[in-house]
Amino acid sequence: MSLSTAAKYFVPEPSRWPIVGSVALLLMAAGAAIWFNGGGAGMYMVFAGLALLTYMMFGWFGNVVHESEGGQYNQRVDVSFRWGMSWFIFSEVMFFAAFFGALFYARNLSVPWLGDLENKLLWPGFNGAWPTAGPGIDTHFTPMGAWGIPALNTALLLTSGATLTWAHHALRENKRGQLLLGLALTIALGVIFLGFQVYEYIHAYNDLNLKLTSGIFGSTFFMLTGFHGFHVTVGAIMLTVILFRCMRGHFKPEHHFGFEGVAWYWHFVDVVWLLLFVLVYWL
Repeated sequence: MSLSTAAKYFVPEPSRWPIVGSVALLLMAAGAAIWFNGGGAGMYMVFAGLALLTYMMFGWFGNVVHESEGGQYNQRVDVSFRWGMSWFIFSEVMFFAAFFGALFYARNLSVPWLGDLENKLLWPGFNGAWPTAGPGIDTHFTPMGAWGIPALNTALLLTSGATLTWAHHALRENKRGQLLLGLALTIALGVIFLGFQVYEYIHAYNDLNLKLTSGIFGSTFFMLTGFHGFHVTVGAIMLTVILFRCMRGHFKPEHHFGFEGVAWYWHFVDVVWLLLFVLVYWL
């Protein structure tokens, strides 16, 4: 007995894209190792790998878009995509959990312990108060305050989450004009956020002497904010792709997981920034 259309599961034909991506990553990794050790060819290998990776992403995601718009994906495939995106975001949660854990360990355990009475002979003059560069590091800096650009960036990202939710509701109601406007506003807010973060970094380096070399505070600050900024950049690129797809008439009120997956990712980035604002800038 043949399976119904709803019960069938689409299996794509063998693809060349995984091996293309693997070669691209190998080029980038080997090129970075050669470049960092002074090899002149390393830089060219990195950029060649990056170009090949970009080509792979356009080709592979293009195939997926054509399959989706061609009606190949049913409810069972949709559930698989949802599980895949959920596990991907969970892996991103674990990344940030490790970085926040490093901040907690340094701030609440390591630094106070190095400043207690048992370590006064080893590190005289170090009081173990946060923020600090750490014992034995002779550098002075001013930590970034919360009530300036960080607060403004918080408002921008929270607003972008609202505009994206508005766009999602517009898609469900098949209001294409509101959908496009909501997406465009979300992307614009994300780009403005990144612009302010670049300005904040310039201000930190030039005026506050807050750098990657500023000991444990500088390294944790730039690790967390920089990694989050990278995620905002990726999210803005993904939203731009979704915007162009919407302009071409892609996605339907009852079938639009490509949009939903990117929305999940953007809301995750918003939540992480709230934690960053409270734990890195405010407290």
